[in-house]
Amino acid sequence: MITKAVIPAAGAGTRLLPATKAQPKEMLPILDTPTIQLVVQEAVDSGIRDILIVTGRAKRAIEDHFDRNLELEAQLERRGDPEALAAVRGFDESVRIHYVRQPTQAGLGDAIRYAQAFVGKDPFAVLLGDTIIDAPVPVTRQLMDAYAEHHAPVLAVEEVVPEKVRSYGIVEGSPIGDRTTQVQRLVEKPHPGETSSRLAIASRYVLTSEVFDALDRTEPGKGDEIQLTDAVNGLLDDGPMVAVSIDGRRFDVGNKLDYLLTILAFAL
Repeated sequence: MITKAVIPAAGAGTRLLPATKAQPKEMLPILDTPTIQLVVQEAVDSGIRDILIVTGRAKRAIEDHFDRNLELEAQLERRGDPEALAAVRGFDESVRIHYVRQPTQAGLGDAIRYAQAFVGKDPFAVLLGDTIIDAPVPVTRQLMDAYAEHHAPVLAVEEVVPEKVRSYGIVEGSPIGDRTTQVQRLVEKPHPGETSSRLAIASRYVLTSEVFDALDRTEPGKGDEIQLTDAVNGLLDDGPMVAVSIDGRRFDVGNKLDYLLTILAFAL
């Protein structure tokens, strides 16, 4: 059973400057709701109540956002505005949000390393903090159900156009079901001709604690950073892995154009 989630949110957000000079990209609003709140909501809607957010320098706004603001709540209560009051109170007390800092930006894989004490020996979900997925069933829940069936690490994937393959971790494998693929190899941001697959990892994972040993064995890769894709590739030496094609629409808010398109889609 998956009871814990890790949300890496330590990236600098340089593709969204100057908006991210003094605020985390994960706090940029989609209409009236910060991006990371929608990500946390996905985890909560999937049945997860223990969530670790991996932050970094200048990310204090994330912690403040999920903290209680008793003065504001009292003001809204006196004003008789229950809708606004419910919006600022956020999640109920059964949801526990924890934080750890990644002191240097050394890659997504390095960020996951800082979750080891929180995770222990349990399987856990990973949701990237700058990606929203609008789905009839939360994608994290879809992966959790696949984990319960296969008892193996699970990756969310979606098919991308050929010109975008080099921007993602790519899954190679063989279909074993309607939306399920047996993973054979992962390639991080491949060059043209390096893979024929167009199944891109879609920012959601269910991993086992063995990933931490794999991360310890992983050398810096693309961008001289510890890539999570490289470490997950190493897990294939330990046992099977599956990928699930997501039933939903993914929105990446990590660059200006996609951020604008996300706002338009949610507004419409």
